[in-house]
Order: sequence, then C-alpha cells, then structure tokens
Amino acid sequence: MKIFGENSIKNLLIVIAFSALTALFLILAFILLEGLPFIFNIGIKNFLLSSDWQPMAGKYGIFAMIVGSLWVTLGAIIVGVPLGLAGAIFLAEFLPRWMMRIIKPAIELLAGIPSVVYGFIGVMVLAPLIRDYIGGPGLSIMAASIILGIMILPTILSISIDSIKAVPQSYREGAFSLGATHWQTIHMATLPAAKSGIIAGIILGLGRAIGETMAVIMVAGNAVILPGSPLDSVRTLTANIALEMGYATGMHRQALFATGVVLLLIIMVLNYAATISIRNMNRKV
Repeated sequence: MKIFGENSIKNLLIVIAFSALTALFLILAFILLEGLPFIFNIGIKNFLLSSDWQPMAGKYGIFAMIVGSLWVTLGAIIVGVPLGLAGAIFLAEFLPRWMMRIIKPAIELLAGIPSVVYGFIGVMVLAPLIRDYIGGPGLSIMAASIILGIMILPTILSISIDSIKAVPQSYREGAFSLGATHWQTIHMATLPAAKSGIIAGIILGLGRAIGETMAVIMVAGNAVILPGSPLDSVRTLTANIALEMGYATGMHRQALFATGVVLLLIIMVLNYAATISIRNMNRKV
C-alpha cells in the first residue's frame, strides 16, 4: 500500500510537470505558427530593419520599437541594478537582524503593487518633473526607465539579499583574520561568492523590465520613432501588441504575432547571454 501510494504521487508529479511543459510548448508553437509565416511573407529585412509602422497602408516595420524596447530596458537596468545591489549589501551586511526581518518583507510587498499604479505615479508626478526641469515631452525613455527601475527593485533586492546571506560565515571570518576591513570583506569575499545569485536576480529583473506593458504604455509616450535621446518618446514591442491587438485583423493581427516572436527571441538571447556570462565567471573563480 505504501509503495502504491509513493508510485501514485510520483506519477502525479510527473504528469503535472509535463503538463506545465506542454502548456509552455503549446504557447510557443501557437506564437510561432501565427507569426513566422508573416515574417517570411513580408521579408525579414522589411520587418526588422524598417521603422515605418503603418498597418492601414500595409507597412509593418518594427525597428523603432525594437530600439525603444532596448533603450527602456537598458535604462531600467542602469537605474535598478545599482540601487538594488547597494540596498542588498546594506540590508544584508549592516542592518541589525531584527530590523532586517521587518524591512525585507516590506520590500517584497512592493512586487505586488499593480503596474498600473506605478504608471499612474509616473504620469502624474515623474513625467511633469522631467518636462519642467529637464526638458522634452515628459513621457519618455527616461520616465519609463525610472519607473521600470523601481519596479524591478524588489526582485533584485530580495534575491541578492538571500544570495549574500547564504554565503558561509567562514568566508567573512577568514577575511577578517587576514586583516581585511568590513568593506574589503564584502567586496573581495562576500560578493564574489554570491555573484551567481545576484546575477540571477538581475536576469529576472531584466525579464520583468523587457516584458512590462501597462506602466510602459502610460509613461513612454508611444511614439513610433527612432529615439535620439533619453528624453524622446518611444513605443516598445509589448506596448505595440497591447495597444493594437484589440482591433487588429488580417495581416495587422499577424504582424502583432510576429512582433511577439521577435520579443520572445530577444528575451531568449538576453537570457542565454546572461547564462553564458555566469558560466564564464564561475570558471574564473
């Protein structure tokens, strides 16, 4: 009876695991089947390297949106990573443990705030400040980058804190015994030992930033143009899909699925590059 129960649980877990994988592959297959024929029909060059997006005129160039997505994501990483890493070091290494047990859950709660709330704050507070004191229309790459940088902070902070706390205390004691200061111990012993977890947190934040839709729609300006500065308005790939899928038909609808294929490929390339960088750093240790 015990063996039967264990086998039943094992088989149930296998079925659940393969169900999740099957759902993932079905979504992937659906997007590819809907988007790839359009890309091959219109031409990869015309689709990826043209910035002329006029569906009513039969023009489907997404290069400006690809550049806009990369600009916004890069800006979010520039804002979020230094703040997240500095905050994680402070909370894990300098803050008393009792205070840490209060602040860390509070930080993790920030991840549950709806993105539309962040977008609303960006529209009502951040965009006017940028427009009045820096220049430009306000709704811009800079506004989107700051909002997304704040949105990915809980992810980077939480995972980085856990990674730093997981470093064995013997590493710190060994550095102190050699005469290292507290900061030298953090810089030369703790962070190198925790870097795989920290980079994993950054990768998750990167995925959140490049896949965010609602907040970007609200604060990026949604102009289909090639940006020349952080103060320019842009439209990202995710925003383009969300804004136009509700009324798109025919070739226009296929173009949006093709945009999803490109977005999927960009995320896969970024994740693969990050994975390779982690492996290379681990080999150097």
